[in-house]
Amino acid sequence: MGFRQFVALMAALMATNALAIDSMLPALPEIGDALGITSANDRQWVITSYLLGFGAAQIIYGTLADRFGRRPILLGGLAIYALASLAAAFAPDFTTMMIARVVQGIGAAGTRVLAVSIVRDTYSGRQMARVMSLTFIVFLAVPILAPSIGQAIVLVAPWRWIFILLGLFGVVVSAWVIAKLPETLHADDRSPIEVKPILAAFRLCLTLRVPVGYMLAMTFMVGGLFGFINAAQQLFVDVFKAGDIFTVIFAVVAGFMALASFLNSKIVERFGMRRVSHGALLGYLTVTALHALVAFTGHETLWTFSLFQCATMFCFGLMVSNFGAMAMDPLGHVAGTASSVQGFVSTVGAALIGFWIGQHFDGTALPIVAGFAVCGWLALAMVLVAERGKLFRPQKGP
Repeated sequence: MGFRQFVALMAALMATNALAIDSMLPALPEIGDALGITSANDRQWVITSYLLGFGAAQIIYGTLADRFGRRPILLGGLAIYALASLAAAFAPDFTTMMIARVVQGIGAAGTRVLAVSIVRDTYSGRQMARVMSLTFIVFLAVPILAPSIGQAIVLVAPWRWIFILLGLFGVVVSAWVIAKLPETLHADDRSPIEVKPILAAFRLCLTLRVPVGYMLAMTFMVGGLFGFINAAQQLFVDVFKAGDIFTVIFAVVAGFMALASFLNSKIVERFGMRRVSHGALLGYLTVTALHALVAFTGHETLWTFSLFQCATMFCFGLMVSNFGAMAMDPLGHVAGTASSVQGFVSTVGAALIGFWIGQHFDGTALPIVAGFAVCGWLALAMVLVAERGKLFRPQKGP
């Protein structure tokens, strides 16, 4: 498999997650009505239940992949994802939907862990950051298109078809893996499932300063993003009365994140991950502080929100792939376990942060905007811990 196809397949694996979140945002009111969800904020559970399953299951995939190889575990996760998607499509009530969404997240967790592990098996350092950035470009095209796809589906068919198509996508990606992806874990690197080595790998992932610092920084950054995603439909429909252009603005905002990832792929090998991501973090803090001031003083409009959000997501796109690469780089010899631990902590933590932010939606944009700003400052604190208080230059030692 050539380089371009490799990047495209990794992006498709990661896109299973983005599709399962963003494609149904325009359909949340219809889903809520069909399943008897009376509170608008309670509809956010359709997103959060999936994220919790997605985050929690990541803790097991790395150990299994380090023992049995990447391919069989990846295909197992895709099978769970496809079957749970179909179960959600035919869910008769809210409880069944929540169970199906948790299981769907459990299946998708395998795609996240294995995609990162496979990339780390093949690349390291700045090359790994470049591959991750290129993967994110294709991957981030999904949030640009997914809400429009969901909107198009509910215009011509019941909302349940969104989940049917997710199941079909899982089947197609499985066939691609079977046909084209070789096993990337060398036989000599397979680890037996023994308690002491597993605990030793976990301890390593949770005690090294740089991986832990960037893992927690990524958790806070993604938590702010999940808060926005949870409340996005309510923001644009209830606050800004712009439901008819919701998918367009959401696509533009996601486009700025994709643009930043493309730019990162071009400059990261020249300038380094720290210079790019630390500069973007300072830009993020400035933008979110100004946005919070505008919202607090009551001057927020659809256009101010959209412009600030585009700038915020541009900075976000220059940070997250680099944070992830720096968190993984010292842990290549336990890449599967490291990907699991980092995915578990960052996703579950971000899902809970995002849900907490979303549940504070009060009919204004202020809780969401303030959530972005606070998460940015917490991420800065974690980066300073990782770098011993010094930005822009790498520090030696664990």
